[in-house]
Amino acid sequence: MNIEHETTMNTENATTVDFSLNDQLVTYRGNPNLSLLKYLREDRGLISVKDGCSPQAACGACVVQINAKGVLSCVTPMHKISGARVTTVEGLGSYRRQVFANAFVNKAGVQCGFCIPGFVMQANALIGRNPDPGIAEISRAITPNLCRCTGYKKIVEAISCAANAIRTEEEIPLHSTPAHIGMGHPKYEADRLVLGQHRYTDDIRVKGMRYGALRFSDHPRARVLRINTLEARKIPGVLLVVTADDVPGERCVGLIQQDWPLMIAEGEVTRYIGDVIAGVVAESEETARQAAEAIKIQYDILTPITDPHAAMKSDCPTVHPDLNSNILSRSETARGDATSAEINSSYVSQGIYQTQHIEHGYMEPECAIAYPSKQGIEVLSQSQGVYEDRKQIASLLGLTQKQVRVILVPNGGAFGGKEDLSVQGHAALMASLLQAPVKVRLNREESINMHPKRHPVWMDYRAGCDENGKLTFVKASFIGDTGAYASVGMKVLERCAGHATGAYHVPVVDVQSVAVYTNNIPCGAMRGFGVNQATFGLESCIDDLCEQGNFDRWQFRYDNALTNGGMTATGQVIEGGAGVRQTLQALKDAFYKHKHVGLACGIKNTGVGNGMPEDSKVRVSIDQPNRVIIDHGWTEMGQGVNTMALQALCNETGLDPNIIEVRVDTQSEQYAGMTTASRATSLMCNAIIDASHSLKTDLATHTLDDLVGREYHGQWRVDWTSKPSNQSEHSITHYSYSYATQMVLLDEHGQITKVLAAHDAGKIFNPKLFEGQIEGSIHMGLGYAISEDLPMENGRPKSTMLRKCGILRARQMPEIEIIGIEVPDPYGPHGAKGVGEIGLVPTAAAVANALYQYDGVRRTSLPMQI
Repeated sequence: MNIEHETTMNTENATTVDFSLNDQLVTYRGNPNLSLLKYLREDRGLISVKDGCSPQAACGACVVQINAKGVLSCVTPMHKISGARVTTVEGLGSYRRQVFANAFVNKAGVQCGFCIPGFVMQANALIGRNPDPGIAEISRAITPNLCRCTGYKKIVEAISCAANAIRTEEEIPLHSTPAHIGMGHPKYEADRLVLGQHRYTDDIRVKGMRYGALRFSDHPRARVLRINTLEARKIPGVLLVVTADDVPGERCVGLIQQDWPLMIAEGEVTRYIGDVIAGVVAESEETARQAAEAIKIQYDILTPITDPHAAMKSDCPTVHPDLNSNILSRSETARGDATSAEINSSYVSQGIYQTQHIEHGYMEPECAIAYPSKQGIEVLSQSQGVYEDRKQIASLLGLTQKQVRVILVPNGGAFGGKEDLSVQGHAALMASLLQAPVKVRLNREESINMHPKRHPVWMDYRAGCDENGKLTFVKASFIGDTGAYASVGMKVLERCAGHATGAYHVPVVDVQSVAVYTNNIPCGAMRGFGVNQATFGLESCIDDLCEQGNFDRWQFRYDNALTNGGMTATGQVIEGGAGVRQTLQALKDAFYKHKHVGLACGIKNTGVGNGMPEDSKVRVSIDQPNRVIIDHGWTEMGQGVNTMALQALCNETGLDPNIIEVRVDTQSEQYAGMTTASRATSLMCNAIIDASHSLKTDLATHTLDDLVGREYHGQWRVDWTSKPSNQSEHSITHYSYSYATQMVLLDEHGQITKVLAAHDAGKIFNPKLFEGQIEGSIHMGLGYAISEDLPMENGRPKSTMLRKCGILRARQMPEIEIIGIEVPDPYGPHGAKGVGEIGLVPTAAAVANALYQYDGVRRTSLPMQI
């Protein structure tokens, strides 16, 4: 069968290409330089081929098989595939699709899933060359492919499993377990993720959809004198040009402080390179981008403020002209007399430590679709908080929140980077003005320039102990570059202060933490949320104290570790669930067996806390005898929150997991805040347990047929935490904490060979997903320690290439061993604690301490050279 397809663009230079696509002969007529990626996605609707970075050729999400080789389709022009055989996941055949899907699901080799179809195609090509590849060969073969979620270990295991089945022509049965808490139940809808059939926002097509593009600032700090849109409006296919004057409501948004304008107006000063000046809507994305570039902007260029230390000085110009200082926030916690404690300490460690900007590197760039509705506007969003999106979009458009509906599209990774509103507001504005559906998406360069990063933090740490190795005091000063806008910077630096004493009881504390505005890219939430930075400084001091006093490094940590009744930096007394010592015990034997070994402990809050009420609502609806719906408000971004919802309900009620559907849509009004602070599992599952009480009672005397149409509501609310400044006897800054110890082993050449991680999760809901979360966290933590960086110069990233961000590839990863510890939390559902963030809290510190044991050089800044 021959299928002919024509592309009408650039017909004067059109070429004709005949090739095979998924075993069908195809004739392409059109632009010879059109990328194969764009052709497959836009012209043929093959959504398994994902666009993660085009045309940077860095992530591998777009890999297809051309003849016998895995190839990056984003940099393969159509004229180069003449006569070739092109295969995507859709064309693998039912047997291989089943083998790959079940292998990845059984091995838990899929989290957000955005990158996995690319791995599948790379694996299929490898197996074609070598039906029996070893682990090292698999790791080398998938080097072109990035995964930010898994740490690669389970991907490699899945590919090995698939290769074994294909070689022996056997099927792989899907491992089915009861969906009870503690069981390794398959991730919710994981098979669709593996095969690329989950529709991320950019995969969705809406009838009559138009395309938006944004015009960004050319300078990090400049006064916008004139915005000339005349040439842009003349381009055929342009439907709308928008500027700040077109915003009908409040123009500035923000999660805590509303200081971030949707667009910069004439006469205003830009604050960073990612500020939006204008937007264009056109009939095609290419036309919209062409028109956006055609917008001419006149500036009065000003010198950017890029050094947070200089920005704090009274004579420094302010990033925000309406403020009299560049200091966004100060957080302080103090207990006892630090000066006296230092004088009376037998040993004191002091050091200046510095961390760097980090790009989140999620595989799915930002994208949103908005369309008008009878009530007002509806938005398809990939964000970490659809209810926060709704509030901000309503404010921008001058609508009530009931007039705005936000539907979550489970995203391709976030790690904190999708908390802030990105393109959702622009898409909503454009759709509202045009009264037509509009999609706005960022390419990778725009994404890197626009979204907030991990805070670089300057730290001055002092820590002391007595002659017996008991900690006496910690004194620390943190200065964080929060960039151009507030985002959640004040909370990140607050978290630095609140975790300044780490997983240890310290009797005397004096900590100050400052978030500072600059003209650098904003910094906000990222996995670990300020605790990674503090832990790097503190744990380096701990090792230094051990060397000064000739203390055993493991025993010192064990003796000082928090126990029930111990106190955090903020003065909170741990009521129960302190599991640090159990994590240390799990690594004790291994610690004493190795020479070049680094050790570090970690603590991480579960829940926002600090006096902020937080709650979760859920609704369980019996829609049909074979369809039960869970509506909640939390974002699925690979971490498995939908799987946790399913397992919690099945555990309480005995329902069949195959009949359960999970949804997140503001129309349901099942309010939840931002999916952050490792709190979704605890808040949501406690709410599901609440809803399950009455459902379980009804199921005891009724069938699901009898209950069709009934709804069961649940809620769990925490409103008893206190602000860090409240040093009362009953200070409770967080309702829960999780704990960890990590150990890094080096070989005789100083290279990392293995990471052992003992993590206290309170109650491990799903062992496979638990391991995957920690393995992925360690991957991110190792990159943070030794390779990842986003250096800035004069307010601009030195590079916006994803491959230059230093994200580790599969062949660069050492062996990882995860040890699960369960010390139940008093408030967690069945004792569960947060898992997603604690995974990389101790990693960089453990690497630094291992390197010191190897060569005697104390590294004080990240990333560290090996």
